[in-house]
Amino acid sequence: MDGAMLVDNGGPGLEMTGAINYGYEATPETKEGTETPQWTTVSLKKEQPQGESTPQSIEAPKAANRQEWDKPIEFLLSCISMSVGLGNLWRFPVTAFENGGGAFLIPYIIVLFVIGKPLYYMEMAVGQFCNLGPVKIWNLCPAFRGVGWGQVISMTCVATYYCSLMAISVFYFCASFTSELPWSQCEETWKNCSDSKPGSGNSTAQPGFRSSSEIYFLRTVLNQKENIDDGIGLPDWRLTLCLLFAWAFIFIVLSKGVKSSGKAAYFTAIFPYIVLVALLIRGATLPGAVNGIIYFINPRWEDLLKPTVWTAAITQCFFSLNVSFGSVIFYSSYNNFRHNYHRDVWIITTLDTFTSLLAGFTIFSILGNLAYELGVEDIRSVVQGGTGLAFVSYPDAIAKFKTIPQLFSVLFFLMLFVLGIGSAVSVTGALVTIYKDFHPNAKIWKVTLIISIIGFASGIAYVTQGGQFILALVDYYGASFIVYVLSTLEVIAISWVYGLENLCQDIYFAIGEKVGAYWRLCWGILIPCILCVILTYSFMNFIPLTYAGIPYPFPAHAFGIALSTLGLIPVPIWMAVELFRHREKTFFKMVKSAFSPNEKWGPANEKVKEEWQLYKEVCRSEKSWHENKFKYVIRILFGVEKR
Repeated sequence: MDGAMLVDNGGPGLEMTGAINYGYEATPETKEGTETPQWTTVSLKKEQPQGESTPQSIEAPKAANRQEWDKPIEFLLSCISMSVGLGNLWRFPVTAFENGGGAFLIPYIIVLFVIGKPLYYMEMAVGQFCNLGPVKIWNLCPAFRGVGWGQVISMTCVATYYCSLMAISVFYFCASFTSELPWSQCEETWKNCSDSKPGSGNSTAQPGFRSSSEIYFLRTVLNQKENIDDGIGLPDWRLTLCLLFAWAFIFIVLSKGVKSSGKAAYFTAIFPYIVLVALLIRGATLPGAVNGIIYFINPRWEDLLKPTVWTAAITQCFFSLNVSFGSVIFYSSYNNFRHNYHRDVWIITTLDTFTSLLAGFTIFSILGNLAYELGVEDIRSVVQGGTGLAFVSYPDAIAKFKTIPQLFSVLFFLMLFVLGIGSAVSVTGALVTIYKDFHPNAKIWKVTLIISIIGFASGIAYVTQGGQFILALVDYYGASFIVYVLSTLEVIAISWVYGLENLCQDIYFAIGEKVGAYWRLCWGILIPCILCVILTYSFMNFIPLTYAGIPYPFPAHAFGIALSTLGLIPVPIWMAVELFRHREKTFFKMVKSAFSPNEKWGPANEKVKEEWQLYKEVCRSEKSWHENKFKYVIRILFGVEKR
């Protein structure tokens, strides 16, 4: 792989600070009537510093006033902890089950390769290139800065309701330290209830009866209302304390930025796999487990023709990998400029898919045993989606374990809490980074404390009697819907406005990796077109949200629409602001200036930025201005170029 050394033969040599040689030696050529040297390429060669085997091992100078990961492995583990989070355990199995079973894996894997991996690569490349957070990176296209601010809204929504799920996990974790699991048997006041624990006098399921696990979750844990027509009720003091504990834990993990969160990632990334494998081994040995696994992977091919299945696959991909929420940009912005993230993208996204499948096999092996114990053949009758899977179906199955169910309960809910930490830390840390980008001298722990307090106060709504109604509402309007729009705008802004050619050149300059046709075609054509189609379909087939079949009152929908508006309105506002800043120019130049990179865009280190600017000059000098536009597009899409 070639690299470049730019040498000014007309003066002192330009020292490439920690740079990769790109295979070019350029000399200035002064044309008549000009004083500025014009850079031209005069030769091709490859040079590497002695003692270095690959360009990727060369580190660039650290960006001023910005942390870096202590070790590359901490960055990798943090990304794994972020991606392998709650979305894999409580969202993927049921999403797959409800959208074709095993057939859902086909659109999911296609979406992963066409949208998930390329988007992950793009966000990681942009964040590391400029060492800036999700808002400041839009120096590359200032008119789209509203996308970054919209992601702030979606990150806030996700962080708050992730922590509410962590709070419930803490509640169940503490409740597991009893001689008898409290949800295993019915209480006297519970009507139409059957015990989850087998062998008791009230363990036979009857028509219209509900399990003690379900009633325990709805009445004892949530004290849930029938509807929220008259309000969401008061917060539960026990869940409020659990929520406080969850936010306190997040504050501790993020109190020193990536220096502390990187250390925590050793545990948050590895521990869930240990528990999942242990639970899978245990689950696979239970009667009926094989039927559960077969039911999970059994394909319903006719569902592949339903657009809703493909929409569900894309949504799951976003939540599973955490793309388009700003978290990937946040983590990569603390990398060294020369860090080779190419291999990291493949490791993380592949491991994420493996974990989703592992979680599916684990959960449905347990649910297969649950169906066996209840004497039902249709496993669909024992499956509940969302929070119901984690806090009803699984506790119900654990209660039927004949051997130390308390141990498996403790392990499961501890794992759930750890998964929540990985997910919540990534979005909360991104919010901290956004603030730090604007106020670099602010103390990290103070910023983290303020955001944690705000997050805790906002999260109290989720621990009220109508909290699960609010969670579903915020997830629908504040996360799922917004992420479609913002991800579409993000990829259009970077690939089409900033330019695919510029992006690929920046990647080559940073890590010395020539971007292949697979990535270029996905960024330039497939992702923008697919997301635009899905977005249009979502608008045309909008269905009012319900919770467990219960419709929301009008004020709730009004709140949801306001939340979506709050996340999307920054986009046109910032476009108008940028156009106004250049109002003194002609219309064409005003638009061009608003949508072109500003002077702050580029590598954070000034010396590296100078080298990048010289490198871009060389690229421009090689460009043929008489090239046919069709040939130009083909050349860029298929990478038929030197970089």
